[in-house]
Amino acid sequence: MSTATATALDAAQTVTFAKVGKLAPDFDLPSTKNLETLAENAKLSDYKGKWLVLLFYPLDFTFVCPTELISFSDRLEELQGLGAEVVGISTDSVYSHRAWLSTPQDKNGIEGVKYPLASDVGGKLARAYNVLVDEANIALRGLFIINPEGVLQYSVVHDLNIGRSVDETLRVLQGLQTGGLCAADWKPGQENLKA
Repeated sequence: MSTATATALDAAQTVTFAKVGKLAPDFDLPSTKNLETLAENAKLSDYKGKWLVLLFYPLDFTFVCPTELISFSDRLEELQGLGAEVVGISTDSVYSHRAWLSTPQDKNGIEGVKYPLASDVGGKLARAYNVLVDEANIALRGLFIINPEGVLQYSVVHDLNIGRSVDETLRVLQGLQTGGLCAADWKPGQENLKA
């Protein structure tokens, strides 16, 4: 085995993959936190002590993606009221993100979205969260909830043609925050199951 092959295998073995109940894979990605300069990265460590909702999506300037990102932005205060923040992530460049965020919604843009978009151009983070479509270098729709200690608590991944539900995300987040057992179709305000 060549030295290059051995090095590549060593690097592949050190990749941390997302697994519910384990520490979430770390990230430090270019982002739109500062839309003008694009000089502020989004890092997992920025959200220590808060709940974090990661929204992987396929591409900027598409059809289903803006409906999701705008819906999560419209409900951001509710999420923040529960101690949660949101970061959107795709394999587009941070420059594409800025252009999309600067395009009016009636022109297929997402102007007004209130949380940052992070750029995972090489797909490394999407791969770590097992949402990367290698052939196209795009992410499936993946939604991940990470607790304030950095542990992945929830993971849902699906194909590209259907958007995610903010209501369901809020329900799951509140259920996780109870720390107890939540029955099927549990709703906030209902009691937890007794063990």
